[in-house]
Amino acid sequence: MAYTTEEGRTQILDDSAAAVRDLTEAVAALGDAYEQLDDDSGDRLEAALFKPLQSAYGQLQRTHTEFAARVGMTPARFAAPEPGAVEDARALLERAADAIQAAQDALAELQDTLLPVEVGDRELRTGLSDVRTMIASLPEACDEFVRMLGR
Repeated sequence: MAYTTEEGRTQILDDSAAAVRDLTEAVAALGDAYEQLDDDSGDRLEAALFKPLQSAYGQLQRTHTEFAARVGMTPARFAAPEPGAVEDARALLERAADAIQAAQDALAELQDTLLPVEVGDRELRTGLSDVRTMIASLPEACDEFVRMLGR
């Protein structure tokens, strides 16, 4: 399917915004899970999951916003993570893992389209790749954290 440069860039912005929304959901879920944990477990969650996720979340927002600015388009507006429904810590960690995996899948699909190569730029490609690297191990780390809860 043929597309214009503007259509391709719009697709990049839409797809990267969807991945940011997935990471927003994961940040909120981990924040809610943190509130339910004891101090030691909360500290482990923060170090192993929340800080790396928050870094990736910020990087993807910057990548999206800076690309939009470089190409003269309007970036998406991102709402702050909101608390979700009251769930136990295990369910929240599983929800975070699912949301992180959804973001990972969305970014992989975007990269597979070759749009970042054809109508993007080096900074965009680097940002997307860096975020994927940052979040690659997090779904499994969430699952491992669930297995270790209460031990």
